[in-house]
Amino acid sequence: MSVNLVSDCKYINPINKKMKKITIYLGTVLLMSLPAILHAQSGEFTIKGKVGQLSAPAKAYLMYSNSAGRQTDSAILVKGAFTFTGKIEQPANAYLIVNKKGAGLQSMDYIDLYVENGSISVNSPDSVKNAKITGGPINTDNARLKVALAPVNAKMEALNKDYQAATDEKRKSKEYNDEMTKRSEALDREQKVVYLAFIKANPNSLLSIFALQNYGGSIPEIAEVEPVFNSLSANVQSSKIGIGYAAEIAKMKKTAIGAVAPDFTMADTLGKPVSLHDFKGKYVLIDFWASWCGPCRAENPNVVAAYATYQNKGFTVLGVSLDQPGAQAKWLKAIHDDHLTWTQVSDLKFWKNEAAQLYSVQVIPQNFLVGPDGKIVGKNLRGDDLNNKLKELFGK
Repeated sequence: MSVNLVSDCKYINPINKKMKKITIYLGTVLLMSLPAILHAQSGEFTIKGKVGQLSAPAKAYLMYSNSAGRQTDSAILVKGAFTFTGKIEQPANAYLIVNKKGAGLQSMDYIDLYVENGSISVNSPDSVKNAKITGGPINTDNARLKVALAPVNAKMEALNKDYQAATDEKRKSKEYNDEMTKRSEALDREQKVVYLAFIKANPNSLLSIFALQNYGGSIPEIAEVEPVFNSLSANVQSSKIGIGYAAEIAKMKKTAIGAVAPDFTMADTLGKPVSLHDFKGKYVLIDFWASWCGPCRAENPNVVAAYATYQNKGFTVLGVSLDQPGAQAKWLKAIHDDHLTWTQVSDLKFWKNEAAQLYSVQVIPQNFLVGPDGKIVGKNLRGDDLNNKLKELFGK
């Protein structure tokens, strides 16, 4: 798994600061009857592992998510052997971590796999990150996908090593960051080609739903992912995971370009309720950000410049902060320090911000440009893209 350059702040399930960022997909579980053939997705799983000859205090940790939230289990290694058992509602992406000191999740020795109904084997002569995983159709398919992704993942690892080796002064350089962003985006496109090829070749595999999640990325576009989802087999689409992703597609449509922007009301910095419909008749940029988000703070000068240029022409900004509970002072300080003079709202609920939930925001900075008629006319307009869009709307 690769470490992407930090160009966005993402909603993740962090293990610890030293470990690579990990995102676990949790599909929406809908309470409805499913065909009997699909019930085989739920049931019990067993993971039997063997990693060298490690013994206590060494421990293995299994982490995955289900409808109840993040699940973490542990097992003591005995001459390298360990076992996990559990019940699942549907297959889930999981991470298996081995800590030689048994000190918790703080370890770089880990591997991703899928918990699925049946028996799964994890074997390695030395480190779990070098383990071979067998058992279960999803893990079998994932082994093939990993082989296909290996070349581009190697390039991503090299890119990240270049970034980590750069001096602080170099990292502050706009030219350097532009170059690294360009390289990162090129690798993202290369990776998407691999995911799409796998999905097209495996329409009957449940892994294709997980691959589609990665293909769509953190900010999926409905026009891009819906046709791919529709190309999957009927059994995959009607699985619990498929139904969950179909629900996500339905949410995407609500914030697609041309859709009426979902209305919301939230308190401003003085506690006064502000609603999106209060801005009807103007072009309003709904700007999702947070004081703790470095990329958001880096983007703020672009928004400030756009606001200064077009505020008297029928354009305004509605800032929605995903600051954390108890962090109002940090939020207000960031507004002051970054010279954000437009309306700012927040419920201080972090990633559970109600407006962010409504707009399916899992990455910030992220924005939606709403027209005078209340319809979305632009999305994710950052840097020059925002200025170019406003210039198109208002003229030079």
